Amino acid sequence: MSNNIKLLHKTTKRVRFYCDELKSSDFNNSSLIQYLESIDGINRVRINKKIGSIVFEHDGKALSTIEDLLANLDINRYKVCETFLSSCFPCIKDEEPSLNGVIRAGTALGTERFISNDTAKFLITLFAAKPLLFEGTKELFTEGLTSKVLEAMAVGVSLARKDYLAANSTNTMLELGEYIEETTVHKSDDLIKELAKPNVTKAWIEVEEKGKFTQKLVDTATIKVGDIVIVGAGDTIAIDGHIISGNASVNQVSMTGESEPVSKQRGDRVISGTVVEDGRLKIWAEYVGEDTATARIKNYIASSLNEKSAIGLKATKLADKLVPVTLGLAGVSYLINRNFESVAAVLQADYSCALKLATPVAFKSSISKAGKDGVMIKGAKSIESLSSADTFVFDKTGTLTYGELEVESITSFDDKWKEDDILNLTASAEEHYFHPVAEAVVKAAREKGFVHMHHEEVEFIVAHGVKTIVKDKEVVIGSRHFLEDDEKIDFSKYEDKIEKALLDGKTMLYVGYDKELLGTIGMRDKVRENAKDTIKRLRDLGVKEIVMLTGDIQEKADVLAKELGVDTVFANMRPTDKAEIVNKLKEKGANVAFVGDGINDAPALMSANVGISMSKGADIAKATADIGLLKDDLDSVAQVKELANKTMKLINYNFNTTVGINSIILAGATIGLFNPITTAVLHNGTTIGLLINSMKGISLKK
Repeated sequence: MSNNIKLLHKTTKRVRFYCDELKSSDFNNSSLIQYLESIDGINRVRINKKIGSIVFEHDGKALSTIEDLLANLDINRYKVCETFLSSCFPCIKDEEPSLNGVIRAGTALGTERFISNDTAKFLITLFAAKPLLFEGTKELFTEGLTSKVLEAMAVGVSLARKDYLAANSTNTMLELGEYIEETTVHKSDDLIKELAKPNVTKAWIEVEEKGKFTQKLVDTATIKVGDIVIVGAGDTIAIDGHIISGNASVNQVSMTGESEPVSKQRGDRVISGTVVEDGRLKIWAEYVGEDTATARIKNYIASSLNEKSAIGLKATKLADKLVPVTLGLAGVSYLINRNFESVAAVLQADYSCALKLATPVAFKSSISKAGKDGVMIKGAKSIESLSSADTFVFDKTGTLTYGELEVESITSFDDKWKEDDILNLTASAEEHYFHPVAEAVVKAAREKGFVHMHHEEVEFIVAHGVKTIVKDKEVVIGSRHFLEDDEKIDFSKYEDKIEKALLDGKTMLYVGYDKELLGTIGMRDKVRENAKDTIKRLRDLGVKEIVMLTGDIQEKADVLAKELGVDTVFANMRPTDKAEIVNKLKEKGANVAFVGDGINDAPALMSANVGISMSKGADIAKATADIGLLKDDLDSVAQVKELANKTMKLINYNFNTTVGINSIILAGATIGLFNPITTAVLHNGTTIGLLINSMKGISLKK
């Protein structure tokens, strides 16, 4: 982006730049902002594509960092593919809402009263109403009696009666209502498109030309199974496959939830959507296009967006059932009043418009509002299910906690070894081991001035720990089972100290040296600062029970549960147990919302009435969840619950208002109390009012 950057304005903690490339409309705005806000010192970022403006709010020290970021930022990493969107998200329409219908009908309404010639009035009104009359006639023969048919009949009857004012008034109100609906839906779809855009459209593949292998840049859509894809530092992997050559550090946070890059080499498998941070790989393409992991996830989201809620289906069915009722009342009206004016009036008082439009518009508005605040809701059903959820089940690690261990205490059982010596010894053996426990130890050692201790080759024992030799003596580091049962190290002298640390909620790492227990390192997964407040807020929103699931021992789990105010705790959980607990709660009559982040949470997320995935979770969790958090903030769970409650309250209000007001209008029109114009104003005015109410959506407490 370095070709055109200009500083427009700056204060102590705020700076605005002009960047020409930001005017491009085909990059993922949300992803770019999320990346920039993850940089230390940057608090908030706002982008205005139309004018190429980008505003940073920072800590007062990050100005040079921001300038370097913009100078080296590759906007192509955030480019998108519109073809993918149109094929995977058929429910999203790209066309801008048009005012042509409103202008055409409004012009006819405004001009016909100044024309004295009946033929001219007829032609002007017919021209303005032609689209409605054509669509109504078409639907009559293809779908039977629908609201569109009744609307066309109402205008047609007024036109036949030469009541041009009534015909044009009705047509104008209908066009205005349709425009408001399309505008609302379009605004909601803009956000959904933004959130769903992929960021890999091009990739390098290896091709053979004239006996020589060369590289060729191709569209990812053209990559075939068996192609050799070349991925360098900074590139996002576009396919699922196996590495045939090269070494690289791959960031898999989007797919596995691992916060640290993982070393990959020949024979290892890589997944689409992950990013090569360092190194270069040649990958044999095993799954491409729609078969890749990321494409399957996006297709899942697409199908979820097309789902209709129960209340939406109820509104649609009721509206369809009431069409014949309205038509029948039109006949009754003629028998009572003996004129077609009352018939035209009744035909305009149909329930369908407000019933069918207000509900989906309210859902879309809420989905849009949530998305702009960092929550991806995958359809109306998710809002409806979350609103009725009365039991919230939280997976502990990565949900109620950050999922990142921190060294909190070091205990030495040998006077010759200081605490820092034990930390350095452990870090020396663990520094090449990509595991959360190892990373926490190495991080703590580096913060204290890590002094590396020479050791022999390290042996990794899966799910147990590590072994090595230091000063000709064996070092074993890992779980208690590994040291006590496998390595026969005596723990009896230190039981009290170990038990106390476990009861305090710490995760323990044990260090053995020369067949003796040298010491322990106590770590804690930091609890989210707002976890307790979030649980309290959920209770205020009507949640009856809060449940926590964890693989921790019971004593450790109870300590945290008491601290946070959790009602029920299930400890020593295996991955398969989580879904079983959810199902048992449902069998007791609970409406369950499950909040989790890991691969092993996917079954529980699917089993729950509504599943919520954390932002740093594995993509399989995000795919199976009904709601995905796009920011790492637990309070978003309470916020989206409040949004769901208020959305359903708004929809029920609109539903009851529609039925009540339209019944009064219909009764008045039937007995001849209202003429067609009055009915059109009352009916369409109510519909537009409810649409505006739905479009405005709900407000949330901050």
